[in-house]
This record gives sequence, structure tokens and C-alpha cells, in this order.
Amino acid sequence: MQSRFRSDRRLTVRMGVTLFLLGLLYVAFMAALIVLLKSWVLVVVIAAVLLGCQYWFSDRIALFAMHGRVVEREEYPELHGVIDRLCAVADMPKPVVAVSQMDMPNAFATGRNPNNAVICVTSGLLRRLDSSELEGVLAHELSHVAHKDVAVITVASFLGVIAGLMVRFAFYSSMFRGRKDQNTLAVFASVLGVSAAVYALSFLLIRALSRYRELAADRSAALLTGRPSALASALTKVSGDIARIPSKDLRTAQAFNAFYFTPALGKEPGMARLFSTHPPLEQRLDQLGRISAELGEAATPGKA
Repeated sequence: MQSRFRSDRRLTVRMGVTLFLLGLLYVAFMAALIVLLKSWVLVVVIAAVLLGCQYWFSDRIALFAMHGRVVEREEYPELHGVIDRLCAVADMPKPVVAVSQMDMPNAFATGRNPNNAVICVTSGLLRRLDSSELEGVLAHELSHVAHKDVAVITVASFLGVIAGLMVRFAFYSSMFRGRKDQNTLAVFASVLGVSAAVYALSFLLIRALSRYRELAADRSAALLTGRPSALASALTKVSGDIARIPSKDLRTAQAFNAFYFTPALGKEPGMARLFSTHPPLEQRLDQLGRISAELGEAATPGKA
């Protein structure tokens, strides 16, 4: 079913190109591992099981990792009410609603398609945002679901996971072999090198797609709600609060940065921001400012 979120052809093209390139990289990676490890059955079985688990159970894995739980309307009536209104306006199925008892203000969407999606918000987000700002954030997350880029990011991130696991597998298999001859060391070094190269390439491809999809979600959310200033206010407030959280307290959350409304980055810019999954805050706010001008929206945040 087609939602009323404005389609983004550039996003669709980028998702297609990313999946195609990652597919080629995936095939080459599997072929290299089969040659190096001399066990195509082991490589194929591990890859198939992990891909299946990540595709079919990504929503449960993400909720478990972020301490989220599914909540009913009786527990969070306002949250359900906002999502109900947005889904009605967007003409899309209502996702499962979840809340994570984390003070870090954030939200994410996950799921393999619009009929099997989950929207999760943290208690810190609910506590900090007013109703119009919350609406903007939820519209942003619903846009990810409608455009199906959540599923693409889930599948795309799989290759990096496989590469990391292969490095560990090569390390432990060589460590526990009783005899470490030159051939064993050569295989280990080859697997390590191939895995590192694959991880680096998949990392760059995912970052390029992820940054654009965040801008696309901001744009779609602003146009659907008609209040880009409310979304801009939420972005400013959430990014500012996250920046004040010590980096050591954000490390667990950083593994899911590609799915978050705003990345869990501390106050120190460092190299992390150069490889962030999200575009700079200034770029997101500039885009929302242009949309606000196009819509003739009043400057007052939250004004309909």
C-alpha cells in the first residue's frame, strides 16, 4: 500500500545503488572466504543464518538491546494518539509502539516492512518534547518505515557484521590450532585483510546512504505535518541534550546510531562526527528552514 508520504526518487535510486554495490561486495566477500577457508558449506550456512536472523528478528534485537518494550494505549495514550493521527494522515498501517526507559532523548524505527514495523521512543524524549515536537519526531520515523529505508539499512549493515565475525573466527581458529605453520598464518592474514577491506567499504556505503535518508525523512515529516519549525525545535533540543551526556554513557547506544533520530555522539567532536551516520545538525536545520519558507510557515515553533 502506498502511503501519503511524498516519494523521494533520489532516495529510491540511492537505496537501489547501495544494495546493488553491497550485493556485489557480498558475493566477492563470500567467494574470497570460501577460497581462503576451503569450506563453502560453513561460510554459506553462517551467512544465511545471520542474514535471516537480522532480517526477520531485527526489530526484537533492537528492542532488546535498547531495553525497549511494547506499550499499549492505556499506558501511553498521548503517544498512541499522535501515532494514530499521523498514520491516518499518511494512510499507512500503524506500527507497533514501544518505549525504552532510557533518559537519552531519542527514537528509532525498525522492521522489515510497513506491516511489521516498530516505532520506539525513549522516556527521555517523551519527557523533554512538547506535543508538536513529538509529532515531528514520530513523523520522521514513520517516513523511514514508509520509504522502506529501514529495511535497506538493516540488510546493508549485515555485511559489516559478517566481516567483523569473520575476523574473530579467523583469529580464534588460528589461535586454537595446534600447529601454526606458514600456510595457517597466511590464511589468517588474508581473511583479516579481506574482512577489513569489506568492512571499510560497507561502512562508507552505509554512511553515504544513511546521511541522505535522514535528510529525506526530515523533509517528508515536515511536509506531512506542515510544521517544519516544530521538527527543527525537536532536533535542536534533542541534539543539545545528547551532547551534554558523557561519551562513556553513550557507548552502548552508539551501535544503533544508523537507526536513531539523532546520533548518540558526546560533546567532543573528534573523528566520530566525520563518519557520522547523520548529516550535521546545521544542514538539517537549514533544510527545514527552507521548507518553512516555502510553506509560508510562521516563525513561531509549533504554530500550525
